[in-house]
Amino acid sequence: MEQPDILLRNVTAVTVDNERRVIDRAWLAIAGDRIAGIGSEADEPPRDAREIIDGSGMVAMPGLIDCHSHAGHGLVRAAGCGDVDRWFEVCEAIYARASTADFWRAEARLTLLERLQGGVTTAMTLLGGGADIMRTDDPTFGDAHCTATAEAGLRTILAVGPTRPPFPRSYRRYENNDGRDVAVSFERQLEVCEDLIDRWNDVLDRRTGVALAMPVYYAADVVEGPARRQVKDMGDAVMALRERKKVLFTQDGHRDGSIALARDLGVLGPFALLGHSVDLTPTDFEALAQTGASIIHNPSAIMSIYGRCPVPELIDAGVVVCLGSDAAAPDRGYDMFRHMAQCMHYHRRHFRDPSYLPPGKTIEMATIDAARALGLESELGSLETGKKADIVLVDMRKPHLYPPGMPVTRLAHFANAADVDTVIVDGRVLMRGRRIEHLDTADILDSAAREQKLAFERAGVTGLFAEPASYWRSSRLVAQSH
Repeated sequence: MEQPDILLRNVTAVTVDNERRVIDRAWLAIAGDRIAGIGSEADEPPRDAREIIDGSGMVAMPGLIDCHSHAGHGLVRAAGCGDVDRWFEVCEAIYARASTADFWRAEARLTLLERLQGGVTTAMTLLGGGADIMRTDDPTFGDAHCTATAEAGLRTILAVGPTRPPFPRSYRRYENNDGRDVAVSFERQLEVCEDLIDRWNDVLDRRTGVALAMPVYYAADVVEGPARRQVKDMGDAVMALRERKKVLFTQDGHRDGSIALARDLGVLGPFALLGHSVDLTPTDFEALAQTGASIIHNPSAIMSIYGRCPVPELIDAGVVVCLGSDAAAPDRGYDMFRHMAQCMHYHRRHFRDPSYLPPGKTIEMATIDAARALGLESELGSLETGKKADIVLVDMRKPHLYPPGMPVTRLAHFANAADVDTVIVDGRVLMRGRRIEHLDTADILDSAAREQKLAFERAGVTGLFAEPASYWRSSRLVAQSH
């Protein structure tokens, strides 16, 4: 073995490798951006490492992977919480008509900081959301997000694509705080997507990937006739670009027959990751088996309240299922440990059986299964020699994580983002002892607050942060008037 750059010693290694080894008092050697070796205390570690990190009392695990989230949501956190329709309206108003490149950059920096502190090293995020508003009218907005990713050192696959008809879509752009409306066609949105792919799609080496996305359609939306032909033509155009550029494809909000419809529209394959996917039908299961598409389960999302993603049944059917946060708003966050615990309890309550979704399987859904859904299982998702050195150290010497023993159970059930001590991506230490040297935390927070205030003022929705008395006195939130 060549001289390692970093040697991690005295860790408990939860490898998530093919044998699912948990190695006590393990060492891991890192050379460049790769894991150069893994051993136990019975194996002689390499000598003369340039840097030695003593991980006594810590678990080493693969970097966590969040397969579904939304850029922009970090700056609309809590706004309209409890009134979902109003919240969607706010997202549309801000994303399409009140946001600037500075807004998207500030939001990305805030999100990436939260992810870094929680051990999330790779994520797929849509450039917008809410009511299917994707900020793909101009590449400036995607550039802002990808530039922030490069500075943070994490991996982000930015999903971009068209909104739903009618076209042209109206967006508002700002110069010196003066807004002007711009009409944007479907074709222009695809041009922007291709531009972003050409300049930023290199998730393994530059850590800024790009994927394609398009809205989910339901049977009522695309009955036979012009509406179906229009959606089919748009899907064909997105798929032609996807095939030409060999990128991933994702959709947000599948349910109740929409996966079978997506198959019939020709937009599914092993390259596809389908978000939420609740109340699936037998024909949806057939479509997944036929196409090899993966499912992203978002157990903490509002859609998982309205319906249920049948995760155990999907896994039993051979479908790859991974985890997503669904982003930071209106009532969530990027703590993947929280989402793992939520996932277990969600399905155990459904079956009234605590044996469903063991803790190890849930960790797989946020590591190796997520990497498999992204087509990156040979590079990410487990601690193995030759893979990318994306490694998280979790400090287990905490009251809520003690006494020692059963590290897999402790991670999945009891750990949280604040327990992450050290984060390594591509062999580079990005956080150690919860200290982040390469990012200005205070500036990130201040910029987020400033850009949120400006965007809400432009959208005329600043009153959304006044919390009603019903937050305290009622068993359910009484919807506020719009």
